[in-house]
Amino acid sequence: MLNKDGIPTQEQIRSCFPGESALLKPKAIVECYEEIPCNPCSTSCPFHAITIGENINHRPTVDFSLCTGCGICVFSCPGLAISVAQIVGDQVRFKISYEMLPLPAAEEIWTAVNRAGEIIGEAKIEKVTLGKAQDKTALVQVLTNKKHLYDFIAIRGRI
Repeated sequence: MLNKDGIPTQEQIRSCFPGESALLKPKAIVECYEEIPCNPCSTSCPFHAITIGENINHRPTVDFSLCTGCGICVFSCPGLAISVAQIVGDQVRFKISYEMLPLPAAEEIWTAVNRAGEIIGEAKIEKVTLGKAQDKTALVQVLTNKKHLYDFIAIRGRI
């Protein structure tokens, strides 16, 4: 439970995702569960797919029909609360922010973890992007088993 242990419930997590048919194309998954004064996701989205409204404390909402899954919001989020998800056959591709060293490299296999930090499987690193505009927040693209769609949140250590 979020208020007790900082881990959102499955219901809270699923409320951030569109239906699985929408995830046949990459879509931003914004996991902001509390109202805080923050808006980099909405101001950085070139497609105006993420909105907050006039009150900067409101939780962001994603218009999945406008979202292209470009990933700009992922590395723009100071709270590391955004990923991009796309279902690819029996796997799911995630774009996640990563701020640790060493950075993963393409083709490496890392450990996939859930929101409690527990190992849930493997994540194959497909691509790592770290441009000047990203301000030291890498965008890491990984593939993991589709059964982890609502559990995967990050990677940890190379296998």
